[in-house]
Amino acid sequence: MSARPLALSSRIPPGLARAGLLWPSLAIILLFMVAPIGIMFTYSFLTAAPYGGVEWTFSGAAYTEILFERDFLDDSLAFTPDYLIIVARSVFQAAIATVLCLLISVPTAYYIATRSDRAKNIWLFLITIPYWVNLLIRTIALLFVLRGDGPVNSALIDLGLISQPLPLSYNGFAISLGLIYSFLPFMVLPLYSAFERFDFRLLDAAYDLYASRRVAFFRIVLPVMRPGLIAGSLLVFIPSIGSYLAPDILGGGKTLMIGNLIGTQFQAARNWPFGAALSMILLTITLIVLLWLARRAARQQQLN
Repeated sequence: MSARPLALSSRIPPGLARAGLLWPSLAIILLFMVAPIGIMFTYSFLTAAPYGGVEWTFSGAAYTEILFERDFLDDSLAFTPDYLIIVARSVFQAAIATVLCLLISVPTAYYIATRSDRAKNIWLFLITIPYWVNLLIRTIALLFVLRGDGPVNSALIDLGLISQPLPLSYNGFAISLGLIYSFLPFMVLPLYSAFERFDFRLLDAAYDLYASRRVAFFRIVLPVMRPGLIAGSLLVFIPSIGSYLAPDILGGGKTLMIGNLIGTQFQAARNWPFGAALSMILLTITLIVLLWLARRAARQQQLN
């Protein structure tokens, strides 16, 4: 009785059996990634219903609204850069956060990687422990630190360095600081992983051969840490560009980013097609960055 199932299973081609193992993961990808993106793409070409939702009438008005404003008297279109400014601000804030996280993370990751095993564990624990607390709570706590009567301004006033509180909250500076604070470990950990695999005896050999520190960094260290740089930059840039909490709480809702604009369209404005169109633009920007980095990495790999 047990020989027949074994005989039947042995007739299944190995390639087909391996492909069958992919179906659970493919089903999850289709259900939780492809389907929502497809729904969002479809909604972006529909018409907004008066009280929220969509009407199943094809229209490209949502994408037109990003660049143009329609006059309610003569129905003419006039170019308006407001939404482009918000998109550009989001990209700029995400780029600033990525660069500053990189500048902070390189020496931090290098320092941790060159410590003893016990010290490494302590430092990694200190870096990851803030993530035991919800991001909303951490963002609100940072607002309490930065506000006019917070500990930063109070300490500066007590030291006599300033006479009036500095405007550290509800502006672009607070948003940038919030993004860095939120996503800094995402840059430190990939770089630490790259540094930990690095053989530091190569630097000693380079110095013995009279290589300068600049040459040693760009010719020896940078190629080894490039995968960590790319991974960390993606892990910081992608969530930063679509961040919602930092602009909403630390910016006080006065400095909009694309994540806040999308949320407003689905909640207060009830313009679902426009929110879907903005979501597709955010997805397109993310894909462009991913493709650029992938092509750059492939080109660098060919050169090596």
